[in-house]
Order: sequence, then C-alpha cells, then structure tokens
Amino acid sequence: MTSSTRRLPGAVLAVGLLLGACSAADADDAPAAATTGHGGHSGGIAVEGPDDRYAGLDLPDPYQRPSFTLTDTTGAAYDFAERTAGRPTLLFFGYTTCPDICPATMADVALAFRRLDPAVAEQVQMVFVTTDPATDTPEALAEYLDRFDADLPVSFVGLTGDQGSVDRAQLSAGVPLAEDSGRLHSTLLLLYGGDDQAQVAFDGGNTAADIAGDIEMVVGE
Repeated sequence: MTSSTRRLPGAVLAVGLLLGACSAADADDAPAAATTGHGGHSGGIAVEGPDDRYAGLDLPDPYQRPSFTLTDTTGAAYDFAERTAGRPTLLFFGYTTCPDICPATMADVALAFRRLDPAVAEQVQMVFVTTDPATDTPEALAEYLDRFDADLPVSFVGLTGDQGSVDRAQLSAGVPLAEDSGRLHSTLLLLYGGDDQAQVAFDGGNTAADIAGDIEMVVGE
C-alpha cells in the first residue's frame, strides 16, 4: 500500500484505507465499498462502540474538506473545495470499468438518496473521482453516473484529469494513491458536513440505510 500524507486514526486505519483490487465477482447485493473477498485487502474490524454517533465509521480526528481541481463531465474545471464548500458532500475514488466495489458503492449511495426526503437529498452532493483517468473521459464518467442518478433530485458529479492531478486529489483527501492503473484503490466513502469536515466514512460493513441515516444527521447538524 502506498502511504498518503494523512492517515485515518485508530481502528479506521485498518478498514478505511485498504486498497481494494476489483474482481469479476457478482456485487449486486454487496454493501458499499466491500472490504472482503478481493485481492489486496482483508476483512473489516468492529469499530462501533457505545459512544459512537454514526452508523458509519466515526473519525476521531475529522478530515478537512480537500482542495483540488479536476475536470467534470462537461469538460469544465471543477474546484472541489470551492464548489462543495459548506455543503454535505460524499467523496469516493474509483473507476468506471470496476466490476464490483465501485458499482456496489454507487448503487448503495443512490439507494441512500432514494431513502431521503427529497428536500434533504437536494442539499447533498456526491462526487466520484476516477482513479483511471487514461480510460475515464468526461463522456465515460457521464454515462456511468447516469446509471445511478437518473431518477434522483440531484446529479452526481464525475471528475477526471491528468494522472498527476488525480494523484494529488487522492493525497489531498487523505487516501492512498491507487495502484495497478487505478484498479487497486481506496474503498473509503467519505462524508463531509457543512463545517467542511468529514467526521464519518463508510466501508464494506455499512449499508445504504447507514449512509442515509448518517446523511440525515450531518445535514441536520
């Protein structure tokens, strides 16, 4: 695993920053960001306790909203920190041809949005950053995300760019650099609040219901 400039605290380090190698396994019923059954990463561990606030992984040391600029699905520059500032935001790094971890994560996010009151869902942004910019053009990202957000009150944002910019985005977010042409990547789904901090993240032990419940908490804070 390539080291990042930041590390997740405590037990979350053993779960959230694992690199998952996507395989051809069927993930139709898999929870978000599965962390078992794939080459390159191990099973999750219990991190919940009586003082935990969230259904997802509580982050004892909140992550600041990262600053990076990439290209969105229209071909325009997208300044992540500026465009999402003060808005509850989900951030995930993956790639469009991933056969399991990425579509399972995005399907759970979409299901979570459908569980929310539309007035709540409209306040939240989902940003998907490719780890395979050589393949994932803006057009490819747009087609991919349309599979998940077509009936939602808010469109998901897809971002790509040159390899150096994508690498810097991952480091800025505090996840390890993807390897094997982007196919070995972080399985962590981060949720930033209106205070521009991520105090919760999600992994393979979490469900769409967990994501929806924690979004409601973050939006209400």
